[in-house]
Amino acid sequence: MSDRIANALLRGKVMSADEAAQLIDNGDKVGMSGFTGAAYPKALPTAIANRAKEAQAKGDSYKIDVFTGASTAPDCDGVMAEAGAINYRMPYQSDPIMRNAINAGEMKYQDIHLSHSGQYVEHGFYGKMDVAIVEVTRITEEGHLIPSSGVGNNVDYLDAAEKIIIEVNSWQSLDLEGMADIHRIGHLPNRTPIPIVHTGDRIGNTYIDIDVTKVVAVVETDAPDRNAPFKPVDEQSQKIAGYFLDFLEGEVQGGRLAYDNYVMQSGVGNVPNAVMAGLLDSKFENIEAYTEVIQDGMVDLIDAGKMTVASATSFSLSPEYAEKMNAEAKRYRKHIITRPLQVSNHPEVIRRVGLISSNGMIEADIYGNINSTHVAGQRIMNGIGGSGDFTRNARISTFISPSDAKGGAISAVVPFASHIDHTEHDAMVVITEYGVADLRGLAPRDRVAKMIAVAHPDYRPLLEEYVERANKSKFHHTPHDLATALSFHERLLETGSMKK
Repeated sequence: MSDRIANALLRGKVMSADEAAQLIDNGDKVGMSGFTGAAYPKALPTAIANRAKEAQAKGDSYKIDVFTGASTAPDCDGVMAEAGAINYRMPYQSDPIMRNAINAGEMKYQDIHLSHSGQYVEHGFYGKMDVAIVEVTRITEEGHLIPSSGVGNNVDYLDAAEKIIIEVNSWQSLDLEGMADIHRIGHLPNRTPIPIVHTGDRIGNTYIDIDVTKVVAVVETDAPDRNAPFKPVDEQSQKIAGYFLDFLEGEVQGGRLAYDNYVMQSGVGNVPNAVMAGLLDSKFENIEAYTEVIQDGMVDLIDAGKMTVASATSFSLSPEYAEKMNAEAKRYRKHIITRPLQVSNHPEVIRRVGLISSNGMIEADIYGNINSTHVAGQRIMNGIGGSGDFTRNARISTFISPSDAKGGAISAVVPFASHIDHTEHDAMVVITEYGVADLRGLAPRDRVAKMIAVAHPDYRPLLEEYVERANKSKFHHTPHDLATALSFHERLLETGSMKK
């Protein structure tokens, strides 16, 4: 038995994943750890999937409702989705098998602002939480849990659940202890301010305290987090990153930003990592991050002495950088803080630290409304994640994206967004490989030319043609020709391309 389980009572609860899965009943609501491929349960999901397959082979039903922090990994979301073990899922996912099941109507999915998800559970919107399954690095003598590579909604699920199953993963570095900062949001109506004034402020404990009498099983694992490696930065990503950095330089020249007080938030992906690579050679110093996830580029900035502190709820590291983090966690915990999702994504703190947000999108329309979740308005990709939390409360909100997709068949700038996650009231700046559309201070009609200028050249004539039709309408605040507003999407569905 692992010496990572120091509590005597919980050492007596050790069993196999298959045995623990028998404690999860059909129809149970199950809160799982996990956030962007880090800190998710490694053994229970497969055991749950096997139990579902066994039940189905007998003609019985076995499905559970799954609540997480965000996306997990193929050996969590993927195996359960493939087995048909999930009835309902929230708040964010990115697994292709799960996505297909959702779009086929085989699984119910609710896309929720991440900052709302734990609060919904806390307030009982879903009824009682039956089981919490949480991965940890170790269990202390007192029965406290030391978080592994992420915190997410773990505190909310552990507090709300009637039963707790703990996975103790010996792959996770023991030196992660001290990185987490666990602060509980007070219960309504007696909440007090979150006392974070600066990004690096620590306000809580390094452990999660739980009611150990609720623990029904402890499962030992030794398996790595499963994040895919980032693709090599291509020319398009470099151009987008270059324009983003030009935008930051413009903010400095305009007196709205200084080289030594840039606080960033960044979505996940190649373009954000290209931006961070550009920051390595920039004039910006003492960079801070108040964000959701620690990415490869942030680790590089810390190593270069460019970033002083990064506050997040989890890691989103390539396999190479995950191994590096495990090997050097003792050093990195001086610069990295992992917090509960209700703190990392809380509007109060986001507004206070004055960060500049940067997130991806599927499409934007000519007036600056952003669709970050649905293709052609009906097919979910991943979810809104925390982009809404940061966009609505950032000092400056930006969206970065290639101007087209699928080999030019899809334009990222359209006449009318087929689904809107971030309205024109929240989106301030849109950046593609063709430039920066700064929409701040502009009436809707004045945004059109800027948005078309960052569209792919192949689509600019079609957009201008639409604007000409729209301007013939009776009303001129936000002109639209409703008969053809979704013509780009109709062509995509009919022909496979938005082009004529």
